[in-house]
Amino acid sequence: MTNGHGTVYDDIWLVDGVRTGFADFTSVLADISPTDLGIKVAREALAKSTIAAEDIDMVVAGNMAQSSFDAYFLPRHIGLYAGVPIPVPALLVHRLCGTGFETIIQAADSITLGKASKVLCVGTESMSRNPVASYTTRNGFKMGQVEFKDFLWEATKDTASSTSMGDTAENLAKKYAISREEVDEFAAQSFARAIDSADFRSGEIVPVISETFTREGYNDRGIRLPRGVASFAVDEHVRPTPMEVLSKLKPAFKGVQTGGNSSAVVDGAAAAIVVGGKTVKERGLKPLARIVAADVVGVPPEIMGIGPAPAIAAVVKRAGLTLADIDRFEINEAFGAQYLAVEKELGLDRAKANVNGGAIALGHPLGVTGVRLCITVARELHRRGLKHGIASACIGGGQGVAILIEV
Repeated sequence: MTNGHGTVYDDIWLVDGVRTGFADFTSVLADISPTDLGIKVAREALAKSTIAAEDIDMVVAGNMAQSSFDAYFLPRHIGLYAGVPIPVPALLVHRLCGTGFETIIQAADSITLGKASKVLCVGTESMSRNPVASYTTRNGFKMGQVEFKDFLWEATKDTASSTSMGDTAENLAKKYAISREEVDEFAAQSFARAIDSADFRSGEIVPVISETFTREGYNDRGIRLPRGVASFAVDEHVRPTPMEVLSKLKPAFKGVQTGGNSSAVVDGAAAAIVVGGKTVKERGLKPLARIVAADVVGVPPEIMGIGPAPAIAAVVKRAGLTLADIDRFEINEAFGAQYLAVEKELGLDRAKANVNGGAIALGHPLGVTGVRLCITVARELHRRGLKHGIASACIGGGQGVAILIEV
């Protein structure tokens, strides 16, 4: 399963990136539109990268669930209120849990094709604002057939294979003989690593405050935090979570997965600036990393969580490297058993993977994760004086994505 489609890039650079802290479901960021979270990180990423908004010639935004009534305009409004010139177009991308990765891939592809030279990439998600929805009431109400359902819950059910995303993790647990104890031990490690890395992670987090975003000639919009909250700048789900706590939790899907060893449901946003080599040279930039290659693959929907294994194998092969050449991996922890299956399939050394904690501890805001993972792995390589890193994730419906970077 290494026949994905991908590219080796010649001279494409991740200049810098930032993110919000990740807030627990229905917590401090719950009332904020993902568009406004996206505007916030876009502005901050531009400032940190020293690329002026006026110089951006493409905006790519990623978002999974429409969670505000103006969601159709999300990428355009992010660009406009970040200060990007009005003639610059904006694109919304959607590859389920690979959406954040896709913003960076689209940027790299567009620069390679000569369509752009400086691209603003944003992933933003409000899990808390996912609607309670009805898709049939426009045609009228019939007795006993009024349908309002929790979109966030229903959307995680793959109707092709009749499996929820949790079921796919349970399928992998059976296939790879992964026990509940193994999954809980991995989750405990994720939380412990996240606690230990708090200072490191703070370097990529920008504080969210109440503020107004303006654009001359257009309506103001902005962020309003709850009363009494002046600033938010932490990963709220991170907390001491030892084995004795995890082992007492009831299974969520009649197997090894529980609410404690699955990815946390959170709200947040992340942004990065991607440019071509000519811009790096002309501006004298010191980029965070070079984007070496990217791959996306398909896998059976019922074991969608294995997706990172063939995606990583494909991108390493495409770049002419081996797994031994990769110094750090950031693999999204959608579920503990899912990560462990990938680890077993590839024979990964866990000392190289998710060393600062993963989505079990930090959370998985669906359209944001790929941007966050790329920023994190690049920063980790710099911190340790290492060279090659891979960010990767499984994708609902049966896909995997991986981006290979070099510092």
